Amino acid sequence: MIGENFDSGAVTRGAREEDSDSKFGNDNMEGASNNDHDGLEAKSSRIDKYHRHTPYQIQELEVSFKENPHPDEKARLELGSRLNLEHKKVKFWFQNRRTQLKAQLERYENAILKQDNDKLRIENIAIRQAMGSPICGNCGGQAVVGEVTMEEHYLRIQNARLRDEVNRISLLANKFLDRSVTSMESIRPMLANSGQEFVVKRNSFGGLSSMDCGLSMGLDFGYGDSSGLPVVASARPLIGVHRPDSASENKALFLPLAVAAMDELMKLAQVDNPLWLANPDGRGEVLNLEEYSRSFPSCIGMRPSNFISEATRARGTLTLGSVALVEAFMNINRYADLFPSIVGQAAVISVVSLGINGTLNGALQLMHGEFQVLSPLVPIRRVKFLRFCKQQAEGVWAVVDISVDTIREGTNTSENANCRRLPSGCIVQDMPSGYSKVIWIEHAEYDENAIHRFCRPLVRSGMGLGAEKWIATLQRQWECYTTIMCPSIPNREHAGITMSGRKSVMLLAQRMSKCFCTGVCATMHKWDTVRIGNGEDTRLLVRRSVDNPGDPPGIVLSASTTVWMPVSQKHLFDFLRNEHTRSQWDTLSPDGPMQQMLQISKGQDFGTNISLIRSSATLPNGNQSNTIILQETSTDSTGSLIVYAPVDIPAMNVVMNGGDSTCVEILPSGFSVVPDCFQDTAESNHIDGSKGSLLTIGFQILASNSPAAKLTMESVDTVNALISRTLQGIKDGLQYS
Repeated sequence: MIGENFDSGAVTRGAREEDSDSKFGNDNMEGASNNDHDGLEAKSSRIDKYHRHTPYQIQELEVSFKENPHPDEKARLELGSRLNLEHKKVKFWFQNRRTQLKAQLERYENAILKQDNDKLRIENIAIRQAMGSPICGNCGGQAVVGEVTMEEHYLRIQNARLRDEVNRISLLANKFLDRSVTSMESIRPMLANSGQEFVVKRNSFGGLSSMDCGLSMGLDFGYGDSSGLPVVASARPLIGVHRPDSASENKALFLPLAVAAMDELMKLAQVDNPLWLANPDGRGEVLNLEEYSRSFPSCIGMRPSNFISEATRARGTLTLGSVALVEAFMNINRYADLFPSIVGQAAVISVVSLGINGTLNGALQLMHGEFQVLSPLVPIRRVKFLRFCKQQAEGVWAVVDISVDTIREGTNTSENANCRRLPSGCIVQDMPSGYSKVIWIEHAEYDENAIHRFCRPLVRSGMGLGAEKWIATLQRQWECYTTIMCPSIPNREHAGITMSGRKSVMLLAQRMSKCFCTGVCATMHKWDTVRIGNGEDTRLLVRRSVDNPGDPPGIVLSASTTVWMPVSQKHLFDFLRNEHTRSQWDTLSPDGPMQQMLQISKGQDFGTNISLIRSSATLPNGNQSNTIILQETSTDSTGSLIVYAPVDIPAMNVVMNGGDSTCVEILPSGFSVVPDCFQDTAESNHIDGSKGSLLTIGFQILASNSPAAKLTMESVDTVNALISRTLQGIKDGLQYS
């Protein structure tokens, strides 16, 4: 035990030193220390006189220090006003008290380390003497030292290797978290107290596969106010020292992986890095995988034999500061809203670290995410990953993701996993103009055999879930927020709508588009696949809607299909959003051209907006229909989206006046258009002379008003016929069959 044979004189000396330090902490020199007081006494005209606080002031200061050792200026002013002390005196008292506490902890640790060192020295001398003349403990005769077994020899080598590994990780953590990590040597006294073993298992690829640790690593991952010293048993609690908690095992397990991933991301983000090659289609950059494998050891083990790699890099700018963008990434709800067409679902499993000193610097989260391509032919990617945030410099932040399935479940990827996320993320740098520059890196390994051959070139090129897609989506979404919510935008397109009305319409359109994406990709809700022999052309899904705000109660049937079209993405997008040709394919407007009632721009691109349209035809009684169509369109170089749904005029009037949009029940339909990314399409007959595109059609209908009802064949036939008529109408409208 650490407390055995402890020098009582050391305790007495420590008590005297502590008493001396207590006086130092309770007295305020206001800028001059006790050591310099005598030398500066002659200059008393320029230095305030020595001042001793009253017992009541000292008591109140101590109470405040225990509650918050680092008060801000407002708290110091309030405390000084209450105790009749100047602001500087309160500030210096807290500084001196923190210095005193740090000195006490250092002396306490040094005393323990010195005691342990003396014990080890005595044991070493005794062992050397025993080895010089080994005596048998049973008979008292000369003992013969037996040979060390191969197993014991191997274990000793492994222990030495593991000690080096722990020290290496400590240095890395110190580099990336700006705080010291306890090395193996300083952990040893704690091991003696705990009576537990420090076990580290290695997997086949040389990384840390699991770690069972019953001790604290000396890091305060949660609050960032720890001194970084090892936790030592004490008769009274020590302020500022983080105690071991139940999550210490996860912290010790995840920290090395997060640090290594951040290190790799920063190296890959270097502008002049020769690992990156220009993408043949001119969009972004692709990683030279052979050179990468030689330069970087894998963080999460060898790639499964049935997986292929996809790694891309892209750049962009935003009218948003780095801190605000990083805060959005670390907030799970805001993160999902920024990427509605990519992030099907995301959740924080646990918060490993909150960051340092109330900031996101050093924040570490264990997350689960579902990433999607808007097509039933591409399965969603379910990934469990770490998200690590780090401030690299003033105005420069980085956020990195790394899969953790391997280290938590063994050396092999789970049988159900179809994707692994290698170090991916972004580096955000503030620019003098108020903009921020973003470098995005996406690196994944996935099972290509699960993807339909139509969509493989799209995913392989990075246009499906690559860096270019993430950057383009982020820029488009942020432009939408700033355009709609900025009061200085001219109101010529949405005259008569207040700011609150624009916000409500935007929230309704956002929910509509999100609902469309979940219906196509089978995310968010619990969807069941309908198998009625309709082949691979159309995927049918069904779910029961009960007490879902914004959803009509009953049985919701979703149908989606993806087809190749011999027209470019832009040509097809312009055709589908044109209200004058809408009657050629839309069953909701079969009576002629549609009339636009309202349009709210979401950005500078003319095709990115929210609109209300209605049929220009009249009913037999001479009145117009009481149903209008809410439509949202968006487009960029990586894809286009058209989502629409019928809504009642009274409900929309409430929303346009700033009312709650969640009261509007909505079931959306729509289209997703992306480039086909085929390498050779010369043999195909393209209408506009350019490359083709992939068109995904999705419909959601209410099969029954009762959630307890069963799905009927009539509903299945209805939605299948709806998709067939819509697709044929599009082909006829484009003069293509």
